[in-house]
Amino acid sequence: MTTLLEQQKIQEQFKERMNEDELLNCMRCGFCLPTCPTYIESGYKESHSPRGRIAMMKAVVDGIVEPDEDFERSLELCLGCRACEPVCPSGVNYGHLLEEARDIINQNKKHSLPVRAIRKTVFEGLFPHQNRMRTMVGLLGFYQRSGIQTLAQKTGYLGLLPDNLATMEKVLPKVPTMREMKNRPEHLPALAEKVHKVAFFSGCLMDTMFMKTNDSTMKLLQLAGCEIVIPKKQTCCGALHGHSGEKESAKELAKRNIAAFEDLDADFIITNAGGCGAFLVDYDHLLKDDPVWKQRAVAFKEKIKDISEILVAVSFHKKVKLELPPQVITYQDSCHLRNVMKTASAPRTLLGAIKGVQYKEMKEADRCCGSAGIYNIVESEMSMVMLDYKMVQAKATHATTIVTANPGCLLQMQLGIEREGLSGKMRGVHIVDLLAEAVK
Repeated sequence: MTTLLEQQKIQEQFKERMNEDELLNCMRCGFCLPTCPTYIESGYKESHSPRGRIAMMKAVVDGIVEPDEDFERSLELCLGCRACEPVCPSGVNYGHLLEEARDIINQNKKHSLPVRAIRKTVFEGLFPHQNRMRTMVGLLGFYQRSGIQTLAQKTGYLGLLPDNLATMEKVLPKVPTMREMKNRPEHLPALAEKVHKVAFFSGCLMDTMFMKTNDSTMKLLQLAGCEIVIPKKQTCCGALHGHSGEKESAKELAKRNIAAFEDLDADFIITNAGGCGAFLVDYDHLLKDDPVWKQRAVAFKEKIKDISEILVAVSFHKKVKLELPPQVITYQDSCHLRNVMKTASAPRTLLGAIKGVQYKEMKEADRCCGSAGIYNIVESEMSMVMLDYKMVQAKATHATTIVTANPGCLLQMQLGIEREGLSGKMRGVHIVDLLAEAVK
């Protein structure tokens, strides 16, 4: 519960920090309403729409509304998918307003001791330190390979967990060993006529839990004629921090990444996770008030490209034979890849170039699947409603393969497949892993 004193501090910070010009840009036209999953699934509740949330932010700034629990709950329930931004005729940067509002609330609210401990462990003790990420994932690998996982599943011990977490445990990828995670490359040559020198943003979870997808990404880049450098000093992108009210920590991570990449003389910085890529291209906004880092952030942003964009740009799909056994595939957009990085056609171009497969577009493929970082954990009820809707659309395509471009989306779709009892009949796969299969 937010105390009266905390509400007063929050209101003062809203007046000082919220961009009032941006708030006033919203014309209340309602174009955002049909694109907002929480507005639709809440029964068309105005306070759970982008327009409604912006109106409440402005009301807090003006002192008309108190930043009470209902206000905070409305912001918490937002996925941050930013589907409202591409359809907004005024170009309102809703995502920036949401992050600022969440940061103000978090920094001026006293959390309970358990919540403070969890936040400190996750945001300070784990994600900024890749060696600790490897240790955590290594423990997961031990759990999977030692027989403990099989025992836990057979004895019903996992029934003590909430249903979605117990199901998610089943669909976690088989993680690499500690030795594999530590033995990572720093430079790879092009395996075709060289067309670009690129730097690869390997990420934190992507280079541990999803390491095989990173390996597929680098192999595709090599075959596309890219020399690759992978700086060791890079760190977590900061998206989880930025979306969860830990803006100062996100800024520090951004600075570390900019410094790690800026002297590599690379043509592009390549990402393979829509959520990471979207936060990386927002570094210029994140550091806009820092005179030392602002221009460095702009230069960094201008080099960010998703793996699908670079492959299409160099005509990889025309130069390399792509073929798979007959199957029906469909594609689930990563919200941040589509809405922030503006990448929607490139993945579909690549999938359409694979011989032997039939591509079927999913209805509302651009609607959020409900993953949204850790949303499916902290807001599981709403997340599962969205996933159930998404699975209806996926099944309607009769696809046996659902392709995604973000690790969170991938796990969410695999969770949906498991919940629907379709394991063995349908699979979820990252686009670069599918392309790597097609190359083989």
